[in-house]
Amino acid sequence: MSGWGGGYVTDVTYVTGWYREQSPLIMVLGCLLGGVVAPMPGPDDAVSYLELGCGHGFGAMALAASNPAWRVTAIDFNPAHIATARERAAEAGLSNIAFIEADLATLAGDADARAIPMADFVSLHGVWSWVPAAVRAGIVRLLRDKVRPGGAVHVSYNALPAWGNALGFQRLLRAVGRQRAGRSDRQAGEGLKFIHELYAAEALQLGRSYIVRTLMGRLDALPLTYLTHEYMNESWSPCFMADVAEAMADAKLDWAGSASLVENFAELTLTEPQRALARQYDDPLLRELVKDHCLERMLRHDVYVRGARSLGPRQRDAALAALSIGLNIPPQDLPLEADFPAGKGELNPKFYQPVARALADGPRRVGELLQLPDIEGRRNNPAELVGILVGAALADPVLRPSAPPSPAASRFNAMAARWLMQIEPPDRPMAAASHRAGTPVPASVLDLVVLERSMASEGDMEALVRHVMGIAKVTDEAKLREALASSIDTRLARLRAAGVL
Repeated sequence: MSGWGGGYVTDVTYVTGWYREQSPLIMVLGCLLGGVVAPMPGPDDAVSYLELGCGHGFGAMALAASNPAWRVTAIDFNPAHIATARERAAEAGLSNIAFIEADLATLAGDADARAIPMADFVSLHGVWSWVPAAVRAGIVRLLRDKVRPGGAVHVSYNALPAWGNALGFQRLLRAVGRQRAGRSDRQAGEGLKFIHELYAAEALQLGRSYIVRTLMGRLDALPLTYLTHEYMNESWSPCFMADVAEAMADAKLDWAGSASLVENFAELTLTEPQRALARQYDDPLLRELVKDHCLERMLRHDVYVRGARSLGPRQRDAALAALSIGLNIPPQDLPLEADFPAGKGELNPKFYQPVARALADGPRRVGELLQLPDIEGRRNNPAELVGILVGAALADPVLRPSAPPSPAASRFNAMAARWLMQIEPPDRPMAAASHRAGTPVPASVLDLVVLERSMASEGDMEALVRHVMGIAKVTDEAKLREALASSIDTRLARLRAAGVL
């Protein structure tokens, strides 16, 4: 690990990805469901979006490509990340995005910071609990200077107390790994190997942690570069939500709700006895602390607002009824139950199946869906419909329901297909830019390739097989053909409904 990183991993670049909680549309829904005023951007609004810790910039570019009138600024500490991001943005022809290499500990107040426009939305994903106190203080100073009144900020972090009895896992992994010389990803691999061996030897402190037990079942499936950035940083430090809220208060930011939308519903996150205890207190931060003691939640996705204003139920319902949503799955694949923090929840088929059928051909307003003649259920609760469908990622908000595919989004998606197929496995979940949605929509790397070849009129099966096998490490041709057929038959139709194609 090179010395200029100050204990943060810099010798291995971060994985490329998109996280839907970073979308301004999801931030707005988190606020509305949390009872806080947050206007949804208009289709033609000139929104300013700021991302802190952007990595290679995939998500920031996807947002810029989806919204040509927006101004996107993305900042990262690692010059290799910024160099890649600038190259890819130029290849995609994106003119509404700027990438800045900067140390967030000292950025506030300098010339680069003065050039950053005031932000309507800010996201910092995978930053807060991975950096030292000086960087967190610098982030707060920057937010104090750059967030507009009414602006929303998304911050994710490893949460306490869930991580409490798993702190030793990270400490041991990093300590063992650092005994080996060389790159930090190889150190992480050595640490993980030892953790596996010690876990198999029934180490008491590893075995008693729910988080460690959960991780042991999936560590080998996660990219080593991701695990390196997750666990090998010197300042890795999970946080209590109240401590993050106290820090954000110095930037006049008030906690508004969760970008993990289902967590805004006590009925979906807590049992009835737990809800009864939480209801004893009016303080929302204390209620969140109670919730955090009831959940095995590794990561929080909180939304803060500069100058939060309370929203009444009627105002909230009117705002949600005006929202358009689009389905992420074929309507026939709508599940009859979904996993929520409080357990499995049933989806009333007489209510949700007619809604899914109505969404089969494209986005609809929530208010229109609630007036469908064949639904049976609560027609006066748009929060439930949005919370279930969007909260479970079965649907996403749509900003411009009738907009055609845009050249900017098409150029970005073609670039992303060429780029990602060289560095990521074909089944890696990613996203496609969509001017209609106004936010990236779910798509795998293989979906992006199928999309690119279809737009180039080279979408037949044999051409696709030859193309993918020529640029990716594929050992099982039969499995590839099956994945391509699924992408063509199902995902391409959903991307077309989302206005991508």
